[in-house]
Amino acid sequence: MHPFKVKIDNYCAQHTAPPSSVLYDLERETYLKTLAPQMLSGHLQGTLLQFLSEMIRPKLILEIGTFTGYSAICLAQGLREGGKLHTIDVNPEVQYLVDKYIRRAGLEDKITFHLGDALDIVPTLPDGFDLAFIDAGKQQYLDFYELILPKIRPGGYLLADNVLWDGKVIADVDDADTIAIRQFNQRIQDDNRVRNIMLPIRDGLSIMRKVE
Repeated sequence: MHPFKVKIDNYCAQHTAPPSSVLYDLERETYLKTLAPQMLSGHLQGTLLQFLSEMIRPKLILEIGTFTGYSAICLAQGLREGGKLHTIDVNPEVQYLVDKYIRRAGLEDKITFHLGDALDIVPTLPDGFDLAFIDAGKQQYLDFYELILPKIRPGGYLLADNVLWDGKVIADVDDADTIAIRQFNQRIQDDNRVRNIMLPIRDGLSIMRKVE
């Protein structure tokens, strides 16, 4: 990441409401105990996810890519009474962190963790999601999108992380992940089923609203 971008991100974080003690401890433990802690949503993006959820007030949320549970906890803050967040991940090695911090956040009744392949699990979940968040295998983004969109209610929202892919989407780079993200971004831009905006926060966040 360019040093100027790092400084800007740090400045933004310093002028953003601080994380809860649970999220602070989760981020710290993620950096201490996982091999790829940069996968964590983190303070700045996590706060944005929480704000978006609180504005939408969803009854039902779907997340693909739990990692250690930071974004799930943030998104769950906006759930309506009786609401539920379903989060899916293929990695069993960090499930102990997910379970630990969901309990610490007091969200055991609001968050359901599913271990396995999202392409198999999503079809078993109910329709009518108000909000969904894609943050998993980049080469599967298009598959996730096409699977999830029919399950989102008209007027509902879909978020996708890492859509700038460390700037590689506009660089002379043609690895499989970069190509997949470019194709996903173009598909969203061309899809008349959604309205979309791409934000340069962190590694890029796309927000889509399903046309009513």
